[in-house]
Amino acid sequence: MLHGRRYAGAVTPTENAFPGQRLGMPIEGKGSVARPGRRIAALAIDWACAVIVSIAFFSYDALATTAVFAIVQVLFLPTLGGSPGHRLVGLRLQRLHGGWVGLWRPIVRTALLVLVIPAVIWDPDQRGLHDKAAGTVLIRG
Repeated sequence: MLHGRRYAGAVTPTENAFPGQRLGMPIEGKGSVARPGRRIAALAIDWACAVIVSIAFFSYDALATTAVFAIVQVLFLPTLGGSPGHRLVGLRLQRLHGGWVGLWRPIVRTALLVLVIPAVIWDPDQRGLHDKAAGTVLIRG
């Protein structure tokens, strides 16, 4: 390997060839890090459901919409391994090195997610600050 280029499938330590490589995850398919398209689709589904509930019961109050969204996240992440939107687009939330996310991780992750900024700052493995703080990773699954 010379000058950070790939030869015969090898990658230099300074190069991150694909999201999740540093985490030991596959490049694609089951268990690979979720890509932005699916993440955005899942978020849109979850937010749309929260809006529908907010319109039906809370006169489309912004705070109520956010609260419904957060409650759905906190309830479904530890029970189904993902929000309804995640599951519909084929994603699953897990601890960084596998396993059940527990009860506190979804709370921390959701609190940071509703603040928006932590969720849009990603590392090279496409993990938002909300996932990094909670020790979780969103994968295809």
